Parts: sequence; C-alpha cells; structure tokens
Amino acid sequence: MKTAIWLYLFLFLAVFDLHAQYPILTPFAISLGAAPTFIGWMMGIYSLTHLPGNLIAGTQIDKHGSRRYIVFSLLGAGVILLLQAYVHTPWQLLALRSISGFVLAFLSPACLALLAQLSSDPVKQGKYMSGHGVVHTLASVVSPAAGAIIVGSMGFSATFSGLGYLLILTGVIAFMTMPRGIVKQHERVTEPAKPNVSPVDAKSAFLPVSWRYFALPLVIACAQGILFFELPLRGGGQSSIMSTGLLFSIISIGALFTLSMLFLNRYSPKLRLVAGVLLMSLCFFAMAAIPQIPLSTVLFVLGMSKGIIFPAMATLFIRLSGGSRLGRIFSLQSIATSIGSFIGPITAGQLRVGLSPYFIAFVLLMIGMLLLPYYTSRREASLADPKSIFN
Repeated sequence: MKTAIWLYLFLFLAVFDLHAQYPILTPFAISLGAAPTFIGWMMGIYSLTHLPGNLIAGTQIDKHGSRRYIVFSLLGAGVILLLQAYVHTPWQLLALRSISGFVLAFLSPACLALLAQLSSDPVKQGKYMSGHGVVHTLASVVSPAAGAIIVGSMGFSATFSGLGYLLILTGVIAFMTMPRGIVKQHERVTEPAKPNVSPVDAKSAFLPVSWRYFALPLVIACAQGILFFELPLRGGGQSSIMSTGLLFSIISIGALFTLSMLFLNRYSPKLRLVAGVLLMSLCFFAMAAIPQIPLSTVLFVLGMSKGIIFPAMATLFIRLSGGSRLGRIFSLQSIATSIGSFIGPITAGQLRVGLSPYFIAFVLLMIGMLLLPYYTSRREASLADPKSIFN
C-alpha cells in the first residue's frame, strides 16, 4: 500500500504537469506563427513518437520492472519542457514535442503494470485501477485552469520552465523513494498460476488477447485528440486561454463524478466499457448536430463517460491477461492510444472546414464499439469472474 501511495503522488504531479499544457499549447503555437493544419500535425507527431517507446516498454517493463522507466520519463519530460521555454519557431516546438512523445511513452504502461502487480486479488486490482483513475482525474480537474492562470500572470516561457522543474523534482523523488526490485518481489509472491495454453496460443503470446479489444483505446484516443484540437480553436481561435482551461476542467469534474460511484465496480468491465463508449459517442454527436445544448453540459457528460471507460478498460485487460505479461498488455494499449491520438488532431486539422470533426469522432466511436468482441472465448471465460454480468 505504501508503494501505491507514492505512485499515486507521482502520478498526480505528472498528470498535473502535463494537463496544464492542454489549454496553452495551441495558443503558444499560434503565437509562434503556426497555422491550424500545422498545429494538428504538432499534436499528432507527439502521439506518433509514442510508438517506438511503447514497443520498447512492452517487453522491458516485464523484464526489468517499472521503476527505471517511470524515473526516466519524468526526468526526460522535465528537461524537454525547460528547453520548450526557449523555442522561437513552430518547427522547434514540433521537434521538442516529438521527443517528448517518445520519452513519455514509458510512463503510462510502467505505472499501470506496477499498480496491477501490487496484488493478484482481482478486487484489489480493481481498487488500484480506480485509485489511478481518481488521482488522474483530480489532477486533470485543476491543472488546465491552473495552467491558464499561470500563463496569464507569468507568460509562456516561465510557465514551461516551472512545469519542467516540477517534473524533474518528481523524477528525483521517485528515484529516491521507490524501492528497487519492488515489481519482481510482488511477482514472486502474488503471481497467479499460469493457465494451460495450447501450442497455437503460445505462438501468439505477444498478443495475449484479441486485437479487437485494442480497437477501442484507438478510437477513444482519436476522439479525444479531435476534442483537444478543436476546443482551443472554437470560435475561430478567439476564445481565451482561461475559458479553454475551464472547459477542460469541466471534463475532468464529470469524470470525477462517475469515478466516485464505487458501486459501478460491481458490474462487468466489458458492460461498463460499452456503456461508457456509447455515452461518449452521443456527446460527440450532440456537439456536431445539436449546438443548442450548452457546451459545458455536454463536456460534463463526456467527462462522466471517461470516468466509466478508463477504469473498466484497465480492469478488463488485467482479467484477459490472466495477470501475466502486464507490461506488454498495457504497452499494446498505449500503442493503440498513440495511433489514435496521432490520427485524431491531424484528421480534424485537415477536414474541419468541410465536415464537423465531432461527427467523425462519433462515427469512429460507434465503429470501435461494434468491433468489441461480445462473445466470451474459452480462455476469457477461464480468466473472468463467472459471476460477472456480460463477461
């Protein structure tokens, strides 16, 4: 439990630092002379460079543990933010964002794998994942508005420098406080018995679960990328940084609302996942086709869907993996997320004049929901809770 508390603290500081940039990156790029199309590529390249990092993280986290990769991501991202405070052209910003994407690719799978390995009890694992979601959401509630306030009072350069020093300090604390070998110790104590697998299953060990499950994080990330691109540019890009920061905070408040509904954990993660994605898709449809609904209301409901989706997705992948190859599982999830985050803003930047990007997000989410396997294979049935609804 002590390790989980430390990890939650590191996650809070890291998420606060990163989400504080959401409302200010687009205005900062515009101040450097970047066009909306270029901004779409800048946001997309950050996610594209996640891919090599995700591929490396998959096997290395399982082999060496999470500690070194968490520290590396925090320190590396902090140094890049310090350099970002001194850029003068859009191309310099693009280069730094691409490097940042690679460095931060290790953070999410390392943190999720470490949390999952702290216990082999499915109930405790679900609590750890819910705790991860609560901490992530709490940080993302205050950080966009805080980032906007800091920029308004200190300017872009001082804001990036301050956020960089905060990440570096977090990395140093992680290096000093996280025990060495904690992951391997828990693996020896709590690793469940490995299920019997056929030779055919062994050949596909790199992809422990059906690829169709990874379609959902891809389309969800694509939809979020579209949202993060469009919100700062609404009204022709004349909206203030402060109002954009408040809108991002409203999304996080909605997520916190559903994360606090602990009774939701009693339901099957697949059932929660379907319900959350359906709710999110309807929010994007409302933003595209029903502009009469206040934007803040739609974003609050969209945040509620995120609070349902992400803990359910993490729990589902843990169950499907049977407690093994967790680094690889969450790395594949991060790869799917990176691809979606790359496609989303670029698509929005190219098509936003002739077609509502929000409608594109709605269609993608519906396709992803249809691709989700609704049957239960024998292997999934052996790993899932037989009492759960909608295995």
